[in-house]
Amino acid sequence: MNSSQNVSTDVFGAAKLGPVTLRNRIIKAATFEASTPNALVTDDLITYHRLPAAGGVGMTTVAYCAVSPGGRTDGWQLWMRPEAVPGLRRLTDAIHAEGAAISAQIGHAGPVANARTNKAQALAPGRFFNPLSMRFAKKATKDDIRDVLAAHADAARLAIDAGFDAVEVHLGHNYLASAFLSPLLNRRSDEFGGSLENRAKVARGVVRAVRDAVDKHGAKQIAVTAKLNMSDGVRGGISNSEALQTAKWLEEDGGLDAIELTAGSSLVNPMYLFRGDAPIKEFAGAFKPPIRWGVRMTGKNFLRQYPYREAYLLREARLFRAELTMPLILLGGITNRETMDLAMAEGFDFVAMGRALLAEPGLVNRIKADRDTRSGCTHCNLCMPTIYTHTHCVLTGAPDALVH
Repeated sequence: MNSSQNVSTDVFGAAKLGPVTLRNRIIKAATFEASTPNALVTDDLITYHRLPAAGGVGMTTVAYCAVSPGGRTDGWQLWMRPEAVPGLRRLTDAIHAEGAAISAQIGHAGPVANARTNKAQALAPGRFFNPLSMRFAKKATKDDIRDVLAAHADAARLAIDAGFDAVEVHLGHNYLASAFLSPLLNRRSDEFGGSLENRAKVARGVVRAVRDAVDKHGAKQIAVTAKLNMSDGVRGGISNSEALQTAKWLEEDGGLDAIELTAGSSLVNPMYLFRGDAPIKEFAGAFKPPIRWGVRMTGKNFLRQYPYREAYLLREARLFRAELTMPLILLGGITNRETMDLAMAEGFDFVAMGRALLAEPGLVNRIKADRDTRSGCTHCNLCMPTIYTHTHCVLTGAPDALVH
């Protein structure tokens, strides 16, 4: 699907995302909400997404809808099962009532999963120690991988039953599929390791499983997108060149309606995605000893600081726009109309916003009314430590969340 844009493309015009029509090209990025204490939808979660929907986004993305109990990053997170569908239906109905579409981010956290709070063993390309959970992840077997693919298909079917307009497959941030893509984390010598073609089998298999499930599940069709790392931001991790080849394979496979381009690693370099201040002291305070002490001592290595600038992932994303014809979603430093227009002029089909909507869920409507509007987000990233309680902007108190 060729979707190259030109400078006249209006970010506030209606746009097709696969079979779905969005009222504009602005997507609320998938986020940690910290609003599902019993791994089910709450009124708080509904409010969380209703506010940016009422605030003007074309689509909001629910995170993180794990495909299995062991695929959660923490035990209180929502996971896709029949018991969750009635609550999810209340959520999708509320968003549709505001005139917006809604997507479910589905995936398996892999080595990022907290096996302690999940009370289920985590999976990884190889045995891996997670210092936050103080547990080892298991080396995934072929049967484990088959089960993960099937769980993604089940999650997609449940998303359709719950009334979602789209599903976003999580292939980034060193979650399971991304960990398999990483030459740093994947040292296997079997059919899922070694060459990039082998390391990409899990990511491609997950997308195929989701696409097949969507195509076969009744008459209702939903869009299928993926969040894919352009780079991990660490030496020896996923590089631009390997990520671009993976993206080309995904395009050739025909399973996706769009790719959202992301970067960074939840395991080793999260600030490569966020940019701005690194709140080490506050992040450490979110944990109990001895993890708190460890974060204080090693925080500068984990929370590396990168200066913030508008459209900070654009340089890398241009490489993908130049080589791919499918729709692409630009993420990272989208806070004002000029940056949105730049993304359209550069050929991107949609933009995704995170922290700017955290600070002000109604920002999109304000930008539409006045193109000179500026976001109140200061990129202090003090929102990051709040993901373990109830994610919010500490400056405004707005009930939104950071990119997941």
